[in-house]
Amino acid sequence: MGWLRAAAEPTRLRLLGLCAGQDLSVCDLAQVLAQSEPRVSRHLRILTEAGLLERVRQGQWVHYRMAHGTPAANFARGLLGQLDRSDPSLVRDRQRARSQGKAGGGAVAASRLARELRAVLEVEMNPRPASVLFVGLEHPQLLEVARQSGRCAVLVHSRRAAQAVRAAAEGAQRMCRIAQAASSETLTPGDLQRMGQPFDAVVIDQITRAGGVSEALLGAARAALSVGGRLWLFERYESALPGSARVIEHPIARLRRRLVAAGLECRRIRPIEADGEHVLAAAAVPAQSSLVLERAS
Repeated sequence: MGWLRAAAEPTRLRLLGLCAGQDLSVCDLAQVLAQSEPRVSRHLRILTEAGLLERVRQGQWVHYRMAHGTPAANFARGLLGQLDRSDPSLVRDRQRARSQGKAGGGAVAASRLARELRAVLEVEMNPRPASVLFVGLEHPQLLEVARQSGRCAVLVHSRRAAQAVRAAAEGAQRMCRIAQAASSETLTPGDLQRMGQPFDAVVIDQITRAGGVSEALLGAARAALSVGGRLWLFERYESALPGSARVIEHPIARLRRRLVAAGLECRRIRPIEADGEHVLAAAAVPAQSSLVLERAS
């Protein structure tokens, strides 16, 4: 009954039909259905919780597709098999999905999460810094906030990520120095040290990193800041959960503690929810005690 209840709504039935044909993001589906992203997200959550759809990460986006190899998936495919494929609304949905895929060249425009993160920087990165270092940069659209900065550098962990950043930099008409980390698995303090001169702003965008950004990397990011510099950190809410079930600590409190341990003073942490993702956006500056120690040495 749970499967039938989840699918027994016109919009959710259309979503099932669309996701049976291809992987689509919330942004894609909202445009095809001409509905708001929050409304589509609610429908997708119901279908996903029922096991009819599954979420899959593709680069910086979260896409939805029909579940595979489960009783719920068999039910969904059987249900769609009973539909009239010539129904005008279903035909229109398929045509819109195909035309959107061609227009995007197989990739969607900026995800809603990318737009939310960029909006945070647009508001808080004021006045605009003269130099910006992006670390990770899982959302290349964030480069647009550095369009007025004199110097821009990006540190990524893979060749594929570097290619995505180059394409975004060309689109934003932004000259950037792009460097690849020594390891394809992670970014290290040594990678940050190779980036050279202090930066007025450091943006760490590693949403998918399991366990969150390490304190060592945060410490290296603090060292990369100039006097009066600012740091922004984006990471998944789940990454800030304590590793041991015996330790009870709220993710926001844990993130704040990690920033302090790295010699940073946390100015604010705000939760962001978009595209089915829960992200913590933190803003910090070098702690005054750390600056005093550096000057003394």
